[in-house]
Amino acid sequence: MVTTSKSFQLGKDWLTASIALAIADGRTIPLIAEDTRANVRESAQVVDRIVDKGEAVYGINTGFGPLCTTKISKEETQILQTNILQSHSVGVGNPIDATLAKLMLILKAQALAKGYSGIRETTLDRIVWHIENDAIPIVPAQGSVGASGDLAPLSHLFLPLIGLGRVTYGGQTYETSAFFKKVGLQPLELGPKEGLALINGTQFIAAHAVKVVAELHSVLAQADVIGAMMIEGLQGSVKPFYNELHALRPFKGNVHVAKRVKRLLKGSEIMEDHADCERVQDPYSLRCIPQVHGASRNAWLHLKELLEVELNSVTDNPVIINEELTISGGNFHGQPLAMALDYACLSASELGNISDRRIYLALEGNSPGVPKLLMNDTGINSGYMILQYTTAALASENKGLCFPSSADSIPTSLGQEDHVSMGSISGRKALQVLGNVKKILAIELLTAAQAFEFRKPMKSGVFLDEIHKEIRKKVAFAEKDRVFADDIEIGIQLVEEEFVLDIIEKVRKQKGISLNTTHSGEFENY
Repeated sequence: MVTTSKSFQLGKDWLTASIALAIADGRTIPLIAEDTRANVRESAQVVDRIVDKGEAVYGINTGFGPLCTTKISKEETQILQTNILQSHSVGVGNPIDATLAKLMLILKAQALAKGYSGIRETTLDRIVWHIENDAIPIVPAQGSVGASGDLAPLSHLFLPLIGLGRVTYGGQTYETSAFFKKVGLQPLELGPKEGLALINGTQFIAAHAVKVVAELHSVLAQADVIGAMMIEGLQGSVKPFYNELHALRPFKGNVHVAKRVKRLLKGSEIMEDHADCERVQDPYSLRCIPQVHGASRNAWLHLKELLEVELNSVTDNPVIINEELTISGGNFHGQPLAMALDYACLSASELGNISDRRIYLALEGNSPGVPKLLMNDTGINSGYMILQYTTAALASENKGLCFPSSADSIPTSLGQEDHVSMGSISGRKALQVLGNVKKILAIELLTAAQAFEFRKPMKSGVFLDEIHKEIRKKVAFAEKDRVFADDIEIGIQLVEEEFVLDIIEKVRKQKGISLNTTHSGEFENY
């Protein structure tokens, strides 16, 4: 059972990616403060007064998109809002992960609770009920062009409010009508503008960005550690990580990575043994880890900063400022996150590219003491040769996925929506690339551990030595060929579980030492 220890006031407190994830997994409780409720009620009342006046206001008493000039009678406004959820539920493809759908609910509740959307209090309460009770709507992955918001996925997300669609609950999938009978709920009757407020917004894109921020953060942290293991296994030089060098080109990410790797290598007998060797410099995949990993960290930081703005914004349309001022604008356009997600996708792919190069480097046999293909008896054995085929395939697949979705735009809505962001595709691709990078890093983890064995009996630094010991409890040293796919599966699981980071934290607590570096707060908190 998850123990909740914190609460979050929707529409009032500052939402971050980590808080959104904490709400999603039940560690933080979403609440609606009374002053927030008052703002929501007032916004809904403004909409009601606009309807009573009969003045044409987009989305309240007019049609949508190219039908914006079609006036809707007061009596038909409720039908209009129900129809929009049904007509816009056109998503296709496999359902998104339930965590992503739950994040969409959380992010939409945060935006609606700001009190500028004309949503009714009862509707907001029902959304929060779905969050608290883990009754998560089924949302297809494909169909959003990222403006006017994520119309199709958000429509599927909120079909259950009117008794339609499907939900997952307690590990089972239900038609909403059957689910309502089970839990004793009734469908809601949407008021003026509510349907449009629900489906206009960037919550599909933003939910993916929340996951990208979290997963890229994990991958970045592990890539530094695994890269340090490979430097040691191949007895590279520590000089490219000196503070004196990076002070001359002080990009935040570069400085952070250099100090972190240098700290990981501190006290290593292997590195000290290499101090007076004749090798002048290492290949780029070792020497330029601060520059490459650092650039990816800078991209992560950029996405994190933009995402926090988005998570605390109102992104539907029209926006109800007051009774005299209702603005039909473009806050639903996904371009701010779409471009940053494409950048993050590229940054993740580059972590995989350089990791694959380090794996290849380890197989060449050019590092003294480390045999070709990381095995002594080759010929009859192929050693680690074919593991790099897999990383090459994954790295190549990632390159194909790096074409920026935000560079494309196909007009929709009969030309009314003549420029769209395609940010939903940016988010989906970024997560796909991250999944591939985790597999590449898993293979590098196994490869670096294999290389290290040929450095014994010399010891590593305090952090990496413990990691090597723990890895050997999971995967044995390979003296001859075996089904390496089994090893890789274990490696992937170790990366998913952040195995190396857990070991570092354990050692840090035991020894009272730290990896904290310059800019650590910026790069460790999200």
